[in-house]
Amino acid sequence: MLHALDPHPGPAYPVPWRVDRTDRTHPLVLNAGETAVEFVRVFRSTDSATEHWGTLDSGEALEVCLCGTDLDEVVITLCWFRSSTAEEYAWRFVM
Repeated sequence: MLHALDPHPGPAYPVPWRVDRTDRTHPLVLNAGETAVEFVRVFRSTDSATEHWGTLDSGEALEVCLCGTDLDEVVITLCWFRSSTAEEYAWRFVM
């Protein structure tokens, strides 16, 4: 069912992620936000594998292994929850 959007939403939530692409087959994904993110999952568009990272504290980084993946075709999607809300967020990046 459709519903009207709030014409006065709260302040924008900046995406907490930063990606270090120095090693293209093993990019590091950093939680550059001020708070921890919870139930983090990583999806690659080239296969059906899902990585479950759990909770990442502020400043914590993990590696995405893209070995054997066509780096010009893959899209990586991160999904997570903020501890202050029950809303799920998603963000995508390419190499």
